[in-house]
Amino acid sequence: MFPDIHAEIGVQARRAANWLLLATAIALTVTFAYVIPYAGYKGATEGPGSDLTPMLTGNFAGSAIGGMPAFIGALALIHGVLIAGSDYAWDVWKTILVQQPSRIRVFLAKVVTAALGCLVLVVVLFAVSAAASLAVTTAEGGAVAWPAASGVAEGLGAAWLITSMWALLGVFLAVALRAVALPVGIGLVWMLAVQNLISGLAAPLLDWVDALQAWLPGGAAGSLAASLGAREDTPAVAELTGPAQASLVLTAYLLVFAIAAGFLLRRRDL
Repeated sequence: MFPDIHAEIGVQARRAANWLLLATAIALTVTFAYVIPYAGYKGATEGPGSDLTPMLTGNFAGSAIGGMPAFIGALALIHGVLIAGSDYAWDVWKTILVQQPSRIRVFLAKVVTAALGCLVLVVVLFAVSAAASLAVTTAEGGAVAWPAASGVAEGLGAAWLITSMWALLGVFLAVALRAVALPVGIGLVWMLAVQNLISGLAAPLLDWVDALQAWLPGGAAGSLAASLGAREDTPAVAELTGPAQASLVLTAYLLVFAIAAGFLLRRRDL
C-alpha cells in the first residue's frame, strides 16, 4: 500500500496543475479575505466595510476557512478530479492495473493522496492567513493576540474535512464519468451555481428546501465554516446548523463518495 501511495504522491507532486491550484487558492484567500476588505476598511466611514475585526490575528482561522465551502472547495474538487480522472484521459488505467494486485489498492492510494493534498492546501492557507492577519494588525497598531492552539487545531481539522469532502466528490465524478473536463464542469456548476440558487432563490420560498440546506454538502460546509468564525457575508457561508451535525454530514458525504467511487471502479470494465 505504501509504495502505491508514494508513487501516486510522486505523480501529483510533479503536476504543474496542482501547484497552480495551490497558488490560485493563496491568491483568492489573500485578495478576498484581506486585500479587498482592508481597502474597503480604509475607505469606509461606516457599515460592514468598516469592520476590521475579521482581519486581525485573533480571527485568522475564520478568514482562512471562509472560502472553503465554495471557491477554495472548488479548487479541491478539481484536485480530486485530476487525481482520479487523468488516468482515463491518458488511457493508462490498464497499464497501471496490470502491475497491481487489486484495483482497490490503487484507488485507496489515490484517495489518500487527495486527502494529503487537501491537508497541504489547508496548512498553507492557514499560514498565509496568519501572516496576512499579522500584517494588518501591525499596520493598524493593534495588539497581536493569537487564538488558542486548540482553536487553531479545530479550524485546521474542519478545513481539512471540508476540502477533503469536495476532493472526494471530484474523485467520484471522475470515476463515474471516466473523464476530466465533464466532472470538473458538473462539479463547478453545482458548487458555484446550483448551491447559490438553492440558498438564494428556492430556500426563501419553500420551507422544505430551507430545511434541506443543512443536509446538503455545501450547506453543511458553510455551517461548519460559520461556526468557526468565517464571515457570514462570504458566499456559501451561513450557520444553518451546529458544528457537530455539520461535521457528521460532511463525514457521511466523504465516506459515501469514496465508497461509491471505489465500487464503480471495482465493478466496471475499464
